[in-house]
Amino acid sequence: MRNPPLSLYIHIPWCVQKCPYCDFNSHGLKSDLPEKEYVAHLLDDLAIDAKRIGDRPVETIFIGGGTPSLFSSEAMADILNGVKQRVNLSDTAEITMEANPGTVEAGKFTGFYQAGVNRISVGIQSFQPKHLKVLGRIHDENQAENAVKQAHSAGLPTFNLDLMHGLPEQSVDNAMTDLKQGIELNPYHLSWYQLTIEPNTPFYSKPPELPDDDILWEIQEKGHCLLEQAGYQQYEISGYAKAGHQCRHNLNYWRFGDYLGIGCGAHGKITDAANGTIHRTVKVKHPRGYMEMSRPYLDTQTLVSADDLPFEFFMNRFRLVEPCPISDFNDFTGTELTDDVKRALSDAHQQGLLSISESHWQVTAKGRRYLNSLLSCFV
Repeated sequence: MRNPPLSLYIHIPWCVQKCPYCDFNSHGLKSDLPEKEYVAHLLDDLAIDAKRIGDRPVETIFIGGGTPSLFSSEAMADILNGVKQRVNLSDTAEITMEANPGTVEAGKFTGFYQAGVNRISVGIQSFQPKHLKVLGRIHDENQAENAVKQAHSAGLPTFNLDLMHGLPEQSVDNAMTDLKQGIELNPYHLSWYQLTIEPNTPFYSKPPELPDDDILWEIQEKGHCLLEQAGYQQYEISGYAKAGHQCRHNLNYWRFGDYLGIGCGAHGKITDAANGTIHRTVKVKHPRGYMEMSRPYLDTQTLVSADDLPFEFFMNRFRLVEPCPISDFNDFTGTELTDDVKRALSDAHQQGLLSISESHWQVTAKGRRYLNSLLSCFV
């Protein structure tokens, strides 16, 4: 077994208002933003976690939320400078920050870039007023386009647009209109994902009327062709990128890499170099509790059992289009393929969900369409 690549996730929990579809750990801002206090706690949290990784280099950072773009560029610089003082940050690290177009005034992306952020992910979701209203977004079409223009003019080497499809009462043509508008803005990367109804959200309590399965499939087929014709290659279930612009941070997640998670409710996955065991961590969820000096930042830590490792590995790895080296299973889990796992792989192959060679597994087009069926083989 070898140590997998290492990433760092940093969670900023506040947003202007909570979107009805969102099940992330985010909190509507009801008072002044406690930037300095929260940054200090983030770095203390990291100092504790850094003891687990030694000199292992951190290859990528992702600052998510919430709405990280509510923070000032000065606060972002303090975070990233503090990270460099506490861990071995690679000189070529990809550093992504999420941004909401409604919180980005003129010049803000330039400030974030100067602070050390080299990749922005702009959460647009839709350009259409009726969809933005239903989704609870605080920006309009003009703000979305302005944010993308800022990302281009700031000199960022790469950036991403988040777009949704399968929105309430959305037709195929309507979905393609949104996607075409996103493509015309010429981002380097597009995350194009289907709206799902998650528990503990307003949409779960009062579900909107979503397109039926036939419409959803037609949207996905036509959208995929449209993206490929525009020069975007699919590398993950909902990830499309121009050559050389895949999100390295997300690739590390799906390849079953390690990551520290700091901030309210942040999740982490760390391999113990001494014995090869894999632990998942979750930090204290609520900002008030997280920032109480009397409480530790760690809420729970769970050992991933040997029985659960195959499913966890494949659940992540099979999101990717690229072939998976069979050797990665042993290298990243520290376990061998059992007879049960071999049978599951054979079943997936016989169903046409997975192709198998002497050295690689690869999810087929059918397997990508029926990913849940593929993963159910390993339950």
